[in-house]
Amino acid sequence: MLEKTENNKRNDGYLLEMIGISKEFPGVKALDNVQLRLRKGTVHALMGENGAGKSTLMKCLFGIYNEDSGEIYIEGQKVKFDSAKQALDNGVSMVHQELNQVKQRNIMDNIWLGRYPKKNLFIDEEKMYKDTKKIFEDFAIDLDPRMKVETLSVSQMQMVEIAKAVSYNSKIIVMDEPTSSLTEKEVDHLFRIIRTLKETGVGVIYISHKMEEILQISDDVTVMRDGKWISTNYASDLTIDKIISLMVGRDLTNRFPDKDNLPGETILHVKNLTATYQPSIKDVSFELREGEILGIAGLVGSKRTDVVESIFGIRHTNSGDVLLHGTKVLNKDSHSAIRNGFALVTEERRSNGIFGVLDINFNSTIANIDGYSNKFGIINDAKRATDTKWVIDRMRVRTPNQKTKIESLSGGNQQKVILGRWLLTEPEILMLDEPTRGIDVGAKFEIYQLIIDLAKRGKAIIMISSEMPELLGITDRILVMSNGKVAGIVDTKTTTQEEILKLSAKFL
Repeated sequence: MLEKTENNKRNDGYLLEMIGISKEFPGVKALDNVQLRLRKGTVHALMGENGAGKSTLMKCLFGIYNEDSGEIYIEGQKVKFDSAKQALDNGVSMVHQELNQVKQRNIMDNIWLGRYPKKNLFIDEEKMYKDTKKIFEDFAIDLDPRMKVETLSVSQMQMVEIAKAVSYNSKIIVMDEPTSSLTEKEVDHLFRIIRTLKETGVGVIYISHKMEEILQISDDVTVMRDGKWISTNYASDLTIDKIISLMVGRDLTNRFPDKDNLPGETILHVKNLTATYQPSIKDVSFELREGEILGIAGLVGSKRTDVVESIFGIRHTNSGDVLLHGTKVLNKDSHSAIRNGFALVTEERRSNGIFGVLDINFNSTIANIDGYSNKFGIINDAKRATDTKWVIDRMRVRTPNQKTKIESLSGGNQQKVILGRWLLTEPEILMLDEPTRGIDVGAKFEIYQLIIDLAKRGKAIIMISSEMPELLGITDRILVMSNGKVAGIVDTKTTTQEEILKLSAKFL
């Protein structure tokens, strides 16, 4: 275990020291005397369940929140940032888990927004292009700086955000779930970037719930629980079981619940579904049974998300049929899809999942809003409150009350609210796109159990995931996508990771 300093004296040997940091919000103490010490040229993993206080601690560092007590030192000098700009100007940058980009502008606009290079009174586009290109070349990022961000995949957007953080010549870079949308090959690329940064003396604070990654890339690991510092250890002294035990305060012997759902008769037929706008899916066909959990696997760019978006009516299809209980359904848009018994939990919470500035009550009930109106259009607020309480209780959402803004919750608790929202619509077909992205191991177990319980109640579930152990842990069958087509459908009990990866890499 790394030495714990009990007093508030700075140690000039550290690149960053956060000592005795506390922060309280109405009804909840988010941080309670937390400490973090980052060594120069190292990766320091910050771990804990959702709601443990990791993001709050980093927001105190980054000037988004002002801590109630405690001190922050950078290279031995005491600092207190009142804004993110001050943090950036002083060598601290952050790659946020929820991407917040201007998608209608190009890559280099997003990287240099607010600090455009000037030539006289005009923006120096040529310098901006060259500077962006130089960063991309240094870190082997194969993107044209003039591409619009809206044309990029989520993983490419993630790389742009990392390049933006590097562009500030930062001493300290915080990476919050940087691999949540990356393939194994892209993760290797990111790790090469991180190792290059370490060689230049940059310190990286790395937030992730992926245990294998933590042990692979980190030098030191700090674990938080319930807003408190629990321990700091050398990564080489830890195991996955030890990290889980520190995070949840107990041993978690199984990462996945027992599967006891029993798939029944086929209730959904998807036949030759094709969507050709911006090359999408072609001739996708499969069946889904009552009480079944069907996984969808595939590499980034395989069009996994396009499958569920096409079924849900938010992506235009050229041909093909969707039949529910043998009857053809036409999901022209999300409203008709909901009426027809379909629900979709999207991959990107912040951009198309939550209404961040609105409260949990609104976010829980918005998908079912028609069910709260009488014939005169008057909303039954009491019924909405009752249903919101059900969401909070059933999903174990950690929140002071229903009126809390959802953006103030951890990512995992936001995801629980979204899941509860769709369950209130009582769907027959529940489609989940990366439902545990950015969620800690304890909360993941709860969501896995919920998914299995829903299947036991007869719900038919489609789940997209980039995590192979997750697909193998809770699905009944796995549909593998490659280049917009179905490469194969395998039985989870008899398949292997190798078989799925081979199917994913098929050129169709």
